[in-house]
Amino acid sequence: MNTITDKKQLSEFVYQMRILAPLIAEERLPGQFIILQVSDDGERIPLTIADADITSGTVTVIFQVVGKTTTCLSLLKIGDQVAHIVGPLGMPTHIEKFGHVICVGGGIGIAPLYPIAQGMKQAGNKLTVILGARQKDLIILENEMKKIADELIVCTDDGSYGRKALVTEPLKALCENSPNPNMVVAIGPAIMMKFCAETTRPFKIPTMVSLNSIMIDGTGMCGGCRVSVGQKTKFVCVDGPEFDGHQVDFDNLIKRLSAYKKTEQEAWHKCRLEKL
Repeated sequence: MNTITDKKQLSEFVYQMRILAPLIAEERLPGQFIILQVSDDGERIPLTIADADITSGTVTVIFQVVGKTTTCLSLLKIGDQVAHIVGPLGMPTHIEKFGHVICVGGGIGIAPLYPIAQGMKQAGNKLTVILGARQKDLIILENEMKKIADELIVCTDDGSYGRKALVTEPLKALCENSPNPNMVVAIGPAIMMKFCAETTRPFKIPTMVSLNSIMIDGTGMCGGCRVSVGQKTKFVCVDGPEFDGHQVDFDNLIKRLSAYKKTEQEAWHKCRLEKL
C-alpha cells in the first residue's frame, strides 16, 4: 500500500509524485492535505493534495526539498512505498460562483492552488491566475493553469520569465479595475500571502490564504499549528488550512515558522552527509 506509481522532477529541488491511496483519492476535496511519514520512525509532514484520480486510486503531491524528510522522500523511486499516509485532512475550500476570482500562487504554493483554481473555474467563475517565483525554473504547473484560466500572468523576481515583478504588482492593477474582482485566493510563502492580503485590503476584496504552519499530528491535539486569526487562536490542521487573509496575524506566523529552523538545517546537513 502507499506505493509510488509515478515520479517526476519538475525543477532542481521540486518533485511530483503519484502515490497509491484509493480511500484518500475518493474522499479528497480541493484545499485538503495529507500527513505523510517516509519511514516508521520518520518525521510527520503535511503535503497538500495537488490532484487525485479515483480510477487509479492515486493522489498527487508536489513538494520542494527543503529538509531531511523531503530529501528522503525525493530519493524514493517508482515502486517504493511510503510508510504512512493519513488524510484527507483539513477543511475543504469553499467554492461557489463568486464572479471574478483571482488565484495567486507563489513557488511551491502553486501546487495547492491548482485544485482550487480548477474548482473555481468549474463553478462558473471568470478566472485570472497569477504565478510567481524567484526564477523561471521554479514556475510549476504553468501549462495546467493555462488550460483553465481566462487570463494567466507569470512573474519572476529576476525577470528570467514573464514579467519582472512581484505577484502583488499585477494583483494591485487588477484590483484597481472597475468592477473590482470578487475574490482573491493567495497561496505561497507567508510573506507573499501577507502582502497579497495587504494589497487587497484597501479595496475590501475578500482574500483567502492557505497557511503552512508547523504541523505534527493533524488533529488539533498538539497545538503546534496554532495561529492567530481575528485575535482568536485557531488550529490550521482542523480549522484551516484556509483563512481570511485580512484577519491572519502573519507576523506571528512567520516568527513561529522559524522556531525550528536551526534544528531543521542541522538535520538536513546530517542527512546529506549520510547520503554522500
